[in-house]
Amino acid sequence: MVSRLLQKQGYRVTASEDGRSMDKALGAANVDLMLLDIMLPGGEDGLSICRRVRANSSVPIIMLTAAGDTTARVVGLEMGADDYISKPFDPQELVARTKAVLRRAAAMPARSDTPVTPMRFDGWHIDPARRELRDLAGARVILTGAEFDLLLAFCRHPRRTLNRDQLLDLSQGRGGGPLDRGIDILVSRIRRKIESNPRDPQTIKTVRSGGYIFTPDVEAG
Repeated sequence: MVSRLLQKQGYRVTASEDGRSMDKALGAANVDLMLLDIMLPGGEDGLSICRRVRANSSVPIIMLTAAGDTTARVVGLEMGADDYISKPFDPQELVARTKAVLRRAAAMPARSDTPVTPMRFDGWHIDPARRELRDLAGARVILTGAEFDLLLAFCRHPRRTLNRDQLLDLSQGRGGGPLDRGIDILVSRIRRKIESNPRDPQTIKTVRSGGYIFTPDVEAG
């Protein structure tokens, strides 16, 4: 039913019943988006697949979860999902969220009034045009689209306390966040990738009752 709905919207859709058939589909063609149900037949559930895919791919992932299963939604987002939809869902909502995640993930140049110059902070290199983050050794660090947009927002507004609403506006646009805790989960994921000690973060610090502050100096280049 979901496949037919998306096909009517002009998308090319491949349906997979479990992790094994999904692996074959990913190996056979480039995939722009995954709709991943948590409940799957076989020995591997959607959360496990999300974690495995995210380990070496930044393909956008939308999780399909049972209504009211907040724990599964949060775990899915922490594992790298970009958004979630609760079942049963309105078909129009599914299409709208699919379009929104694809727009955020598209490697498109930023708006003309937004600087696209590469930047450096603490030896890290972030390139807005290529949507790439490289570490101190020059190796590319895999980020999801939402993670990259949030880190880029921090880099463009360093040493400023930004609350969650401001970060949503700067990184995803109003209403772009998957849930109220979405920013906190994204920050946690970014910290695990760029902080030497994520439990004692020095790059992205929490401001009590205020939000977050990106502490490094950011330079062009």
